[in-house]
Amino acid sequence: MTDGPEYGFDTLQIHAGARPDPATGARQVPIYQTTAYVFRDADHAAALFNLQEVGYIYSRLTNPTVAALQERVATMEGGVGAVCCSSGHAAQIMALFPLMGPGKNIVVSTRLYGGTVTQFSQTIKRFGWSATFVDFDDLDAVKAAIDDDTRAVFCESIANPGGYITDLDAISAISDAAGIPLIVDNTSATPYLCRPIEHGATLVVHSLTKYLTGNGTVMGGCVVDSGKFDWTANDKFPSLSEPEPAYHGLKFAETFGPLAFTFHGIAIGLRDLGMTLNPQAAHYTLMGIETLSLRMQKHVENAMEIAAWLETHDAVEAVTYAGLPSSPYNHRVEKICPKGAGALFTVALKGGYDACTKFVDSLEIFSHVANLGDTRSLVIHSASTTHRQLTLEQQVAAGAAPNVVRISIGTEDPADLKADLNKALNAV
Repeated sequence: MTDGPEYGFDTLQIHAGARPDPATGARQVPIYQTTAYVFRDADHAAALFNLQEVGYIYSRLTNPTVAALQERVATMEGGVGAVCCSSGHAAQIMALFPLMGPGKNIVVSTRLYGGTVTQFSQTIKRFGWSATFVDFDDLDAVKAAIDDDTRAVFCESIANPGGYITDLDAISAISDAAGIPLIVDNTSATPYLCRPIEHGATLVVHSLTKYLTGNGTVMGGCVVDSGKFDWTANDKFPSLSEPEPAYHGLKFAETFGPLAFTFHGIAIGLRDLGMTLNPQAAHYTLMGIETLSLRMQKHVENAMEIAAWLETHDAVEAVTYAGLPSSPYNHRVEKICPKGAGALFTVALKGGYDACTKFVDSLEIFSHVANLGDTRSLVIHSASTTHRQLTLEQQVAAGAAPNVVRISIGTEDPADLKADLNKALNAV
């Protein structure tokens, strides 16, 4: 649908990547539950394996249901292509894999999901990679952290757990000047609220598990390629600019142009890392995306009402929701997330750690789970769960201090949510 008229978001979220099944006429994207695909003949098989023809070989690499999802997410984000994979964490590794090498580093925001902090501070060391954590509100510090071995800059558009909004335009100007890509995790915002590519992002990653699916049923991840980065402008990205031995010296940037990163992600990333998204999960996510704009509007509406109410409660010390006029990030909403500041934020309770755990245990409508972006309202005490592995200093920097609970506002009746919160707050 990208070659025709400029369709609106509500149309794209339903139709992008979805065509009537040529064999049966089925209007909904079928679940192609198959591992392999029959080749027309030996020449056809050889052409596919040589990357001379696009098609289906094996579902670790490509699958029609997953391909429909890839096209839909890429279209909504304004990218040229996308690679879906097994989880949001897998998407982060998939995004870095073609860029990195032993001794190379990434510059990342301190305001990240706790699991991402652990992945970048600990796990990637096993690959010989490293990460430098910087407060992305300090632009001079971001510039200073980039060195000759830096291969990417990474941040979240709306940071988990605090709901902080990153100044993507300012950060992309820094990454552009350094000749390195900006990778933006857009999970908390979704392309309905924020389109990072329009603010200079090279790659956009998602946990499909959250708002895009919206119903808490499947795990999935996605990397969207803007197609705008010149991988041959310097010698920092040989995986994309230099001959690839596994494909007889093919150069991805030369052969595939703007789609170089996307083809590399499939032909090498999925081939060798095997972080495959299964077709049933892709199907659930496609169905969830059909109502994304409707859900996000309700999420934002509820979040604004409830955050403003919480800010006035006697048991509450502070609320971090960027949609509130009191937030230091409120001025970024109009520029970065013009349709709203999302539905994720934290609440600091005056009673500290013990009050937070009692508060969580006293809620009924809110589900105590390690997830966000569901139609159901969710809550978690990050310091004792998702960010437990971090030091106190890291917890505070990430917005997950011991006296803070993370709230993901769902699409229920806001009066019911406030009553539930009020009962739990009074209990502490």
